[in-house]
Amino acid sequence: MQNGWDKMTAADLGRGIGAGTIDPVDLTQAYLDAIAAHPLGPRIYARTTPERALAEAGAARARARAGQRRGPLDGVPISWKDLFDSAGVATEAGSRLLEGRVPDRDARVLENATAAGLICLGKTHMSELAFSGLGLNPMTQTPPCVNDINAVAGGSSSGAATSVAFGLAAAGIGSDTGGSVRVPAAWNDLVGLKTTPGRLSLRGVVPLCPSFDTVGPLCRSVEDAGLILAALGGTPAPDLRGARLAGARFLLLETVALDDLRPEAARGFDDAVARLQAVGAVIERRQIPEVAKAMALAGVLFAAEAYGIWRDRIEAAPDKLFPAILERFRGGATHLATDFVAAWHSLHSLRAAWAGAVAGHDAVILPTAPNLPPDAGRLLADEGYYLTENLLTLRNTRIANLFAAPALTLPTGVPSTGIMLLGAPGGEARLLRLGAAAEAALAG
Repeated sequence: MQNGWDKMTAADLGRGIGAGTIDPVDLTQAYLDAIAAHPLGPRIYARTTPERALAEAGAARARARAGQRRGPLDGVPISWKDLFDSAGVATEAGSRLLEGRVPDRDARVLENATAAGLICLGKTHMSELAFSGLGLNPMTQTPPCVNDINAVAGGSSSGAATSVAFGLAAAGIGSDTGGSVRVPAAWNDLVGLKTTPGRLSLRGVVPLCPSFDTVGPLCRSVEDAGLILAALGGTPAPDLRGARLAGARFLLLETVALDDLRPEAARGFDDAVARLQAVGAVIERRQIPEVAKAMALAGVLFAAEAYGIWRDRIEAAPDKLFPAILERFRGGATHLATDFVAAWHSLHSLRAAWAGAVAGHDAVILPTAPNLPPDAGRLLADEGYYLTENLLTLRNTRIANLFAAPALTLPTGVPSTGIMLLGAPGGEARLLRLGAAAEAALAG
């Protein structure tokens, strides 16, 4: 792509538009051309929206020339995971069950992003109904990992991540129920933000588990994450100026999160921790027993809600689902309503205990994923391998979902590994400031 636009952050592209050195129409057309020409484009994008994109870009151009830009990302093209409703364009959530589904209204977050001037390039492939952390989808398409095209990209926001990693969008919007923003971000060396439940609207987002579903960006920088968070929510962007780590107190979680780390994941995490310490961060290692207790509830909490929402649609046409995904959904049928209520009652108590255990720390840190992207062919051929890798992939990220915490993953410098920071519920601004300082330390 001309001028290296495909390697620039969304914020830098926005600054170029503001300075008059980048034309939003030229930029959007360049992305659309790159998507059409890229050999992996059909594995990343389910469909593009060129008419909408160019119309939005033309309006952004006019605003820029008139000095009336709507914000720092006005005119910047991004991709959308195929579970965000887009008026008049198919939204199928990566599933044949929803083939031909065309909503008549944009999702609220897409409305907000459009109002902020962001350009919709199109919809990206994903795991079926968002119920897998691997990104393997033999029923539609499996986007490839940027570091190994024979490996999966991580899910369920697989196409969202690869659209950015392969230079086919300035940022991608995904959803995260158990790790679906952070895993693909980490495996493709990106920044990914999981937001606090309720921080961003779920109206017009195809659900998996509404009690845990969240919306968040996958992008090239923490600055991008903050600006996109603001655009999606229609709120002011967090101030990241002057962020420092000197004296910041991090709790390094030892319960569950460090078990069975693959060597590369351990190396990336340990090196990242050392670099944070080198710039003055204080690291305390601690066990938090409530983590293991909460993890033991995950099966009933996630599977029962997901199957309760999708049971009728699934059982009307079970052959339209990949068998491993079908089996995972049907696992929710084995739980009684009383088990579900009891699990939530327990989780509320565990959340209170977690809040007490992490109080006094600026963030909790842990490896984003314990493993590296598995080979797609082996996942298809080996059922046991699929099950073990899928569960391991989402193990660490699920901790933030269970405790309703915002979480930010940053690339460590070791390919396909990330370090994750967990903040206090509602504490995205503070978390992003810490993330900006950590990003600078990791880049040094």
